[in-house]
Amino acid sequence: MITLYGIKNCDTIKKARRWLEAHGIDYRFHDYRVDGLDNALLQSFISELGWESLLNTRGTTWRKLDEATRNQITDADAAASLMIEMPAIIKRPLLCAPGKPMLLGFSESSYMQFFNEV
Repeated sequence: MITLYGIKNCDTIKKARRWLEAHGIDYRFHDYRVDGLDNALLQSFISELGWESLLNTRGTTWRKLDEATRNQITDADAAASLMIEMPAIIKRPLLCAPGKPMLLGFSESSYMQFFNEV
């Protein structure tokens, strides 16, 4: 089953969901705020993508953190703790499909390539 991870009120998530629906792709949406995020799932994301790419340092959630907190995020453990505490700080959307590498972010061209609809 294809799973799209993110937060439902995110504009990029909305674009990704519209794209999937327009292309008739069956998927499950996992909202970090509603469905939760456990450490095992997060660690699987980190081991495939790296904590640096998962941590959204351009978003509002990151910018609202005080400088001392931001400066403490120097490794995977610190980043994972922050992401568990504040899932909105995870870059999104994250698309997972069996047998394929995870795809982080959304663009029509990357989704077309992911689903071999080029």
